[in-house]
Amino acid sequence: MKKLLFLLAFMITNLAAQTAEEILKRAEDAVKGETAYGIIRMTIKTPEFTRTLEMESWWQGNEKALIITKSPKKEAGNKTLKIGNEIWSYLRNTETTIKIPPSMMLQSWNGSDFTNDDLVRESNLNRDYDQSIIAEEEINGMMTWKIELKPKPDAPVVWGKIYYWVRMDDYLPSVVQYYDEKENLIRYLVYSDVKKFHGRLLPSKWTMYNKAKEGRYTAMEVVDMKFDIKIPPRIFSFQELERGN
Repeated sequence: MKKLLFLLAFMITNLAAQTAEEILKRAEDAVKGETAYGIIRMTIKTPEFTRTLEMESWWQGNEKALIITKSPKKEAGNKTLKIGNEIWSYLRNTETTIKIPPSMMLQSWNGSDFTNDDLVRESNLNRDYDQSIIAEEEINGMMTWKIELKPKPDAPVVWGKIYYWVRMDDYLPSVVQYYDEKENLIRYLVYSDVKKFHGRLLPSKWTMYNKAKEGRYTAMEVVDMKFDIKIPPRIFSFQELERGN
């Protein structure tokens, strides 16, 4: 009994010693890895219509990404290339490449409730936000840390505040809420349906709910995902972006 109590006390002390930055980094590393290749199904739901896209994606941490739309047919071949904090879009029908300017970072990505800024924002959480653990809460039967992120002075961010919940047992993200400067909840992201992909646990569904447009949301479903694989450097190049299928 004494040994068990000592072990529990050690675990509690060890958990308390973790900083918000360390917990958040583990949460993001858990769903990204050093590199990743995946098949994603994105469904955009509005009161007027439902639209589904199948996509193929390659990621190198938070720094580089190439996303190719595979269906529907009229959009197949459209691509997005991310390098650092810059994004380019390739439109197959017109064979044109467009660099996304800073003024369009909050615009919808592929018509979804995710924005262009979402593709570049996450690599800057530690740099742009002060982070602190403000509560421990239960979500869907799992204990989580609630982390508050407040923009650092002069940080080039679009959100006035972010709340980020991370599961204690496996460090997987659970919920993220985004507030404007007036502390109005604008949208929130829910991670669900945890599954194992090639030996690695991952929330297989990421759903972004749009509070500004009620009845609208976008669900990203991971069909398959492989982590920490070798990706040829040419994948993250303009030659690959503009190459025909």
